[in-house]
Amino acid sequence: MKIRIKLYATLGKYLPKGAARNETEIEVADGASPADVIRGLGMPAELCHLVLVDGNYVAPSERDATPLKEGESLAIWPPVAGG
Repeated sequence: MKIRIKLYATLGKYLPKGAARNETEIEVADGASPADVIRGLGMPAELCHLVLVDGNYVAPSERDATPLKEGESLAIWPPVAGG
């Protein structure tokens, strides 16, 4: 199935080759979870601070158990700091 993946800030380097800007559409297995996608893209889990599926927050404890659906959007931000 296809989903849209959006990676922000330093996570952009984990997008597949040819991705435009910070997002692209990718093919994942039916029922894949956000954690499956994170692992599949080779992103360290500790760098995936904020995870949203279609704008809804997915807590770290739910990332393995939340199945994605065709056409959903998965957005991920790294930890940020500032003043």
